[in-house]
Amino acid sequence: MPPPAGILFIITAPSGAGKTSLVRALISRDPSLTLSVSHTTRPPRPGEIDGEHYHFVTPERFTAMVQADAFLEWAEVHGNCYGTARANVESTLASGRDLLLEIDWQGAQQVRAKHPAVGIFILPPSFSELEARLRRRATETPETIQRRLFNARRELEHVDEFEYAIINDSFDRALSELHAIVQAERCRTVRQRQRHPLAFQTP
Repeated sequence: MPPPAGILFIITAPSGAGKTSLVRALISRDPSLTLSVSHTTRPPRPGEIDGEHYHFVTPERFTAMVQADAFLEWAEVHGNCYGTARANVESTLASGRDLLLEIDWQGAQQVRAKHPAVGIFILPPSFSELEARLRRRATETPETIQRRLFNARRELEHVDEFEYAIINDSFDRALSELHAIVQAERCRTVRQRQRHPLAFQTP
């Protein structure tokens, strides 16, 4: 008998809310979770490894995958394309492993139209704090910061589409809450019944 299907988690946040750091810490805390690796047409940055950080593909290959309906979701961002391959998601979940997708609200809408998923939105404690975090990075131009803030306003309009919201004002607390959500979803009766059928049998 195949193992019960894993749980698909979608984690979304505006840029600067701390999503990537929280996801990395969550994976470290709970190695049974798998982080989905997206396909992209952008070139690798220094230190990035194909298949670990992204699956780097040519624009032609990406277009062919789109035409073949090979993505659960995809989008063009700043001239480069990013997508989540359907086969990778389905094979991971079929093996019984829980999978994390770190994508934006538009990608979340696309995925959830095709596959059940648990949505988690990471918020900064305030919009002014989000702006301050982006400026403290000192790695982006003022124009880029303004574009990210414009996008953040749009993203925050969609928070109610997600089952859970985490306020990242304390990293440790936010990480504990994120892990608690994962654990709670695993303990839903329908999933426990699938994973531990003997516990639900009566003599």
